[in-house]
Amino acid sequence: MPHDVDLGPFKIGASHPHFLIAGPCVIESERLALETAQRIADITRSLGIPYVFKASYDKANRTSIASFRGPGIEEGIRVLRKVREEVGVPVLTDVHSAEEAARAAEGADILQIPAFLCRQTDLLVAAAKTGRVVNVKKGQFLSPWEMGNVVKKLEESGTHRIVLTERGSSFGYNNLVVDMRALPIMRSLGYPVVFDATHSVQLPGGAGTKSSGQREFITPLASAAAAAGCDGFFMEVHPDPDRALSDGPNMVPLHQLKPLLERLVRICHAAGKGAESGA
Repeated sequence: MPHDVDLGPFKIGASHPHFLIAGPCVIESERLALETAQRIADITRSLGIPYVFKASYDKANRTSIASFRGPGIEEGIRVLRKVREEVGVPVLTDVHSAEEAARAAEGADILQIPAFLCRQTDLLVAAAKTGRVVNVKKGQFLSPWEMGNVVKKLEESGTHRIVLTERGSSFGYNNLVVDMRALPIMRSLGYPVVFDATHSVQLPGGAGTKSSGQREFITPLASAAAAAGCDGFFMEVHPDPDRALSDGPNMVPLHQLKPLLERLVRICHAAGKGAESGA
């Protein structure tokens, strides 16, 4: 049975309702972040789903050096703090280096370790020492049981506030494959497990100088993860994904989010895990 993880306004774990991490891939502007966060918060509150806003202040692993990376850490943390204060939800952001961790923790409730960096010991140690919840994306190159080594690094760095996220495995040729066995395997490591429904349909580097994606497969994969008993869902959501500055092809259009979540709530109920409202 996984540990429960306290996130302030709610707890994450097998004995608690599934939760949602969602927002634009990157902070494009303060206005977009606030408006998207508020609209998602309204949807999740109506469904009784605990919600964490997600957006990155920097995307350090873009395919092309010319791609938009974000506003940087200072402006990004300011925007994240404003979302937390005005919308009233916890916030999550990526960190890419040990030097960034303490600064990012000033504005974020959850520090996320990107999949490509999940074995970077110094980064894991620095994130753990902030005392914030640490969400680690499973590397596309790792088997799920190898995440046990990641967990051990975090535990030995002084934290049990750990969440693990599945986002597909790379088989090359610009494609990812999701093995639903990864969810119970990672859950057996003792911590809550999240399914990343949008990066799992990404086609890395599939558009030449940027990644592509197949958002039409978000619903079937998220539905399978709900049935498999994940503890939460991660989704990048944007009001107009086709005009987004990062990850547009694999993001959920904001107007499609509520029916998708309603479907997932029904499946989670059938699998024995429900939202607080009983919706």
